[in-house]
Amino acid sequence: MEHKCSLTVRSYECDAYGHVNNANYLHYLEFARHAFLCDNGISLSDLRESGYGLIVARIAIDFRRPSTTDDPLIILTHPLRKTRIGGVLSQRIMREAETVAEAEVTWVCVDARGRLARLPAAFDREGLAP
Repeated sequence: MEHKCSLTVRSYECDAYGHVNNANYLHYLEFARHAFLCDNGISLSDLRESGYGLIVARIAIDFRRPSTTDDPLIILTHPLRKTRIGGVLSQRIMREAETVAEAEVTWVCVDARGRLARLPAAFDREGLAP
């Protein structure tokens, strides 16, 4: 399943060249991952209350084209792999038909002490499967 999330570039996210600062793309990707989980029935606050957390272990991102203030962006997210303790997501940031950036995000589940943990049963959902 591919999840779609949209946002508009805000002026304060841009650098002196008028382009979105590269660090802000990480925020866009995070925003889209949260929406992806929420739309698949996973509440991060409920997860925390039950003693679990999700952390990003690795992000590989390729920047293709710049974005500027007021650009409408679509972030596409889909699962590539799922393991007992996490998985890998593919994310693509689009402006109209152009790819702005592509990322591969490895994430893991941790327990309340911050140690790797097996994914809770809530992650056994069709929308989260590769």
